[in-house]
Amino acid sequence: MPLLPLGEALLGEAGMSGWSDFNNAPGLPWEEVSGAAAINHGAIATFLEVVFGYCDGLIPVRGFVDQGQGIDTRPHNIWIPADRHAGESLGTYAAWAAREGTAVYVIPGTVAEHGQARAEHVRQMQAAVVDLDTGDVDAKLAHLIQHLGAPTLLVESGGRTAEGAAKLHAWWRLTEPAEGQDLVQLCALRGEMAEKVGGDPHFRSAHQPIRVPGTVYRKGGAERVVTIRQHDPQREVDLAEFAEAVAAMPYLAGQERTQPVSQGDRPGLDAILITPVREGAQDGWTRFQGASAAIGHFIRQVHEGRLTPDQGWEAICGYNAACLRPAWPLERLKAEADALWALHVDRNGPPLLRADGAPPASVPAHTLGALLDDTSPMPEDLIGPRVLTPGGMLVLGGAPKVGKSDFLISLLVHAAAGAPFLRFTAPRPLRVFYLQAEIQYHYLRERLQQLRLDPAILARARDTLVVTPKLRMLLDDHGVPLVAAAIRTAFPDAPPDVICIDPIRNLFDGGPGGEGENDNAAMLFFLQSRVEALRDQVAPEAGIILAHHTKKLSKQQVKDDPFLSLSGASALRGFYTSGMILFRPDEEETPRELHVELRNGPALSPLLIDKAAGRWVELNRGDERLVRKEIGRKLDAERLRKHDVILGILLDEASEGRLYPMMQFAEAFENKAGLGSKHTIRERLSVLATKGFVKFRRDGSAFGFPAVRSRFGYLCVEGMTLGGGVESVDPTTGEITNTAQPVLPSHFKCAQTGNALDVENPEVWVYPEGVLDDLTPEELGLTPHSSRKTSP
Repeated sequence: MPLLPLGEALLGEAGMSGWSDFNNAPGLPWEEVSGAAAINHGAIATFLEVVFGYCDGLIPVRGFVDQGQGIDTRPHNIWIPADRHAGESLGTYAAWAAREGTAVYVIPGTVAEHGQARAEHVRQMQAAVVDLDTGDVDAKLAHLIQHLGAPTLLVESGGRTAEGAAKLHAWWRLTEPAEGQDLVQLCALRGEMAEKVGGDPHFRSAHQPIRVPGTVYRKGGAERVVTIRQHDPQREVDLAEFAEAVAAMPYLAGQERTQPVSQGDRPGLDAILITPVREGAQDGWTRFQGASAAIGHFIRQVHEGRLTPDQGWEAICGYNAACLRPAWPLERLKAEADALWALHVDRNGPPLLRADGAPPASVPAHTLGALLDDTSPMPEDLIGPRVLTPGGMLVLGGAPKVGKSDFLISLLVHAAAGAPFLRFTAPRPLRVFYLQAEIQYHYLRERLQQLRLDPAILARARDTLVVTPKLRMLLDDHGVPLVAAAIRTAFPDAPPDVICIDPIRNLFDGGPGGEGENDNAAMLFFLQSRVEALRDQVAPEAGIILAHHTKKLSKQQVKDDPFLSLSGASALRGFYTSGMILFRPDEEETPRELHVELRNGPALSPLLIDKAAGRWVELNRGDERLVRKEIGRKLDAERLRKHDVILGILLDEASEGRLYPMMQFAEAFENKAGLGSKHTIRERLSVLATKGFVKFRRDGSAFGFPAVRSRFGYLCVEGMTLGGGVESVDPTTGEITNTAQPVLPSHFKCAQTGNALDVENPEVWVYPEGVLDDLTPEELGLTPHSSRKTSP
């Protein structure tokens, strides 16, 4: 799993490779092959071209441990896109598998989605294959070549027959992928080919996996590389013509036609559970048929509540040991049981699981007196006040695009730096692991680099916040240990303090039944068996933060009870220790409300927050209108418009050589540009003078204007110049230049008393103290004469 320390994200691509999940990852140092055998990447690429070169979709890759190694692990399955990167992705997986002692198989067809691997899921296939694994392999191959022509690819699978010959896979590439009924015909052809020459009959099924050339075979203690004996890249066959050739091909001498076993020849259910079945269909039916029937019987028992899950699994293992000759590896048995369980639940609904009868070893209990007498210090909050406690769970909910992830990133950065954020505090720099499944790597690093935070905070959080780019995985039986290993790698010296999962929806696993996040049982399963199980593996006292979406409710419903808006099952609210809801009370305004509820502490009043200069800040609720908000917003916009128009007119008039005292300007522009009456204009000018946007020049003689009797003088704004400028001649070069003639103020209106005071330095435009802090972003930046202003 790729990990992204905050420091590397801020530095850009130099600190991180470009892969976003396991499926397209480049090779890593710890994935080098160990042992005598080495991965042959060229053979893998050749195989993928023959078997998947024309296909679209995902290739199901299967990792099984070969028999005879003394290793008992579950299969490891991934899905890789059938594109130009498939060779690199499969080579990386093969290197990992070689180190782990795992054999690499693929289902030789593509599917549409991750997690699909059954026969009905296969959408495309582009090659016919026959597996020659018993008897006189050379004679069988010669018979096939005689009647069907040479194969496109001939692979030595690594195994040996009883006679010592190399087992072979023969592949014929089609001219185009088979789909729909053509795919059904291709699978039938694979079965017919195997039947006529004595090959493996299992390849009649579309989902039968097969070994990948270039990977390692270790069955029975032998270690060999699966090799390509022959490859003819120009050899392709048309499906219809190939089907005619297969139909015309006679049976190989000594191969008898396999007759279907009648239902009467197969044991009934009672006999199935006690009848041994040997490999190779020696008993008229296969180990797979026997195991499937027995597993299905015990699954029904568990589903109906007659057996506990542990009892059901014990019975399945007992059948495997007693009746399958030889027994299946436990990982294959578990994979088949899981698949049949999921199918049974899908067809028959949620199970009535029987609880295990064994009580827990002990249940902690304390007397009232003991609790009253215990005066030991309370555990230190991870994020105070009581927002995230040791072993607690915080759920942050918000609608899409409300700024939930941006808010969460800022909160985590401050927690990782041990710095306060809004009203929330961390006692020290926390070790934070951020498992996120929404933002791809490059956009994640861009967002982190755009944080406008104190450089000291970013410096302290560089190594204590570790982030994953967008992951395509679930927190299931495979995902939990994978994430746990990534966390241990990220924090090898000490466990994390905070584990954050963003969002729940993209990583949700509802258990064997496959229910979604709207089901209470599935939600509890995810929280207890996935999220808390992950925490228990790496840091039992760590705090959990879950990001979650909200459902669509009216603004009034959200205000009445914000936490009812959390999407999915209501069990989530009863499970967490604290919750936050971020929402925008007015879609036309940027401020958000943050509501917080605490199970372990007193309630916090809602926060009104917004982003200012790239940082989240808390706004003063005393400035918020309570009534007639819509009218007030329109009036604010009108005042801002007049502000902008008045300053623009003063600049334009001065550039044409005209200056105005306050009253003359009001009278001259009455009812022009929507400014209203002269009294309205005069009031706006008075306000602008108080805020420092307008100042005055009493002596206009330098510009040819007479003295005025006004208390203040001529109106003056920042950046004002008069007329077309003043011509000047360079005495050295004789060059004539036109220099703008600035109009600088001599007096300003005191914001406290309203008196006219002298300007100390006309060259520097000074605003009254604190005025800029109270201005809106529009007032600061939307005037035509000035960029963003700063106080002196």
